[in-house]
Amino acid sequence: MRLTRCQAALAAAITLNLLVLFYVSWLQHQPRNSRARSPRRGAAAGPRVTVLVREFEAFDNAVPELVDSFLQQDAAQPVVVAADTLPYPPLALPRVPNVRLALLQPALDRPAAASRPETYVTTEFVALVPDGARAEAPGQLERMVEVLRAGGARLVAAPVASANPARCLALNVSLREWTARYGPAPSAPRCDALDGDAVVLLRARDLFNLSAPLARPLGTGLFLQTALRGWAVQLLDLPFSAARQPPLATAHARWKAEREGRARRAALLHSLGIRLVSGEGGRLEWFGCSKETPRCFGTVVGDTPAYLYEERWTPPCCLRALRETARYVVGVLEAAGVRYWLEGGSLLGAARHGDIIPWDYDVDLGIYLEDVGNCEQLRGAEAGSVVDERGFVWEKAVEGDFFRVQYSESNHLHVDLWPFYPRNGVMTKDTWLDHRQDVEFPEHFLQPLVPLSFAGFVAQAPNNYRRFLELKFGPGVIENPEYPNPSLLRLAGSG
Repeated sequence: MRLTRCQAALAAAITLNLLVLFYVSWLQHQPRNSRARSPRRGAAAGPRVTVLVREFEAFDNAVPELVDSFLQQDAAQPVVVAADTLPYPPLALPRVPNVRLALLQPALDRPAAASRPETYVTTEFVALVPDGARAEAPGQLERMVEVLRAGGARLVAAPVASANPARCLALNVSLREWTARYGPAPSAPRCDALDGDAVVLLRARDLFNLSAPLARPLGTGLFLQTALRGWAVQLLDLPFSAARQPPLATAHARWKAEREGRARRAALLHSLGIRLVSGEGGRLEWFGCSKETPRCFGTVVGDTPAYLYEERWTPPCCLRALRETARYVVGVLEAAGVRYWLEGGSLLGAARHGDIIPWDYDVDLGIYLEDVGNCEQLRGAEAGSVVDERGFVWEKAVEGDFFRVQYSESNHLHVDLWPFYPRNGVMTKDTWLDHRQDVEFPEHFLQPLVPLSFAGFVAQAPNNYRRFLELKFGPGVIENPEYPNPSLLRLAGSG
């Protein structure tokens, strides 16, 4: 049977369509990443870096100029501008697919993924670019990528030629001590943290594996988290330009930005569990409790405060308040002629550290019961709570027949005063709690009392305090530290 021309043409068309359909089906079943990594010969690879703009003020910024400068270098450059809520006044961003606005605060009408910044980043690297920066030299991000890939640091940075260009710092973060310590970087340009304006580049997977990747202030939060993990940052001599119309040009705008920046920093440090920041010159900044606020921890159960379960010790602000209260109480007792001595864990801290034990939460002093009448504050406390002229609260403890001096009406960090009296040469008292050190002892340990350094001053202590402590706690107690209630929680390495 012979085919006509029309039949042959129809058969050829059908065959061609089948081949096209087969090719399209095969292409769709190929892994997306393998197609992206295999551009045709001679074609340029797509951008490897997403520019992420997070640190800016909605009320006064140069974000549109920043974004435009990167798009002028590469019109396909992915850019994400991240804000907690919709910026107002609205940002004049280009209406192109590769520039996106990410709103990080969850909203009822958006899916969960919309509030996660990693949703918007598909490249291997992220460049965190601060407001006021501008890209003018071609290939800067690519050069930063090549340095990062060469190894040696988990982050690379390039300064911005602003009024506050970046410089290297050393940073030690101790979660156990709730403390961040900054100092000069010994091996710059490799360092732990930066101070000042810089473009910071790192792998997207590293950034989004941090617990608070875009918390503001961005530099503070980023380097606290990376320094804790031991990640170094390398500062390159590859400066970015400053904006032609820099943000915060007026005094009022700068004042507003500084005020809001301080509030953000305090909130961030508190949320990350940092209560004390030690600056380069030794300047201390406190971000914990004070005389006007409650202490950093709640009611203690089983002699084991909550922070010990978090593998932390007493917050430094609490230790500072305890030291201040102890010094003040001792001064009042000495002025009134009340005989006192360091007791229990406080004596143990003085013998071991010359200070409060780093995980302790109160101070204990013994006093002679017969001397209570010598002290106006103690006499007043027997009748009810007394707030003295310094704001300390003197009262009878609800747990038994002893006195308690609180740091303030708001902050209940305290010194306990335990009244003892001699009976047949043995010091005893009327209230006993279920503490292993709560035992009677010979009065000769108090005759005489001896000076001992404690919490930044000199206090009175039992003579032969080693034997006194071993009588109360057991042999070797000074050399073998342990948490207050080992049956609930033991100090790591204590056996």
